[in-house]
Amino acid sequence: MLALLFAAFALVPCLADPYAAGEKIAAFSAKDQHKKDFTLDTKGTRFLLVSHDMDTGKAANAVLTTLGAHYLPGKKAVYMANIHGMPGVGRMFALPKMKKYAHRIILGDDAALIAKFPEQQGKVTVLKLSGGKISSIKYWNPASEGIDAYLK
Repeated sequence: MLALLFAAFALVPCLADPYAAGEKIAAFSAKDQHKKDFTLDTKGTRFLLVSHDMDTGKAANAVLTTLGAHYLPGKKAVYMANIHGMPGVGRMFALPKMKKYAHRIILGDDAALIAKFPEQQGKVTVLKLSGGKISSIKYWNPASEGIDAYLK
């Protein structure tokens, strides 16, 4: 019985509502595509972009590649790709490909972390941050739109 109760409490973070405008964003740590450590600087980051699925991530990477390695840091922006749930075979092909991109990709490999970010099908979530709080949430369609308008 105690084990069942513990398991139920362990699921609570996964069931939390996604972030909303006005909320404080929690710092998190993850690895990037080069296996380098990353910790979100909640005060210094202005934008956090999160792709939730592989096709949207591919489209976002295509756009970000054309902008170069210094574009996101110049905008104080961070890009995270959801890789949680990606099967091992998929990782064998996807992760080496991600290493070829010049821009940094933070690997979202934690279900509880990914669940915190709202999503719209086929779009990248763009959270604008100010002083560690979310000032707005927008959704970028990298297949049909440029990113500049979202990072102002």
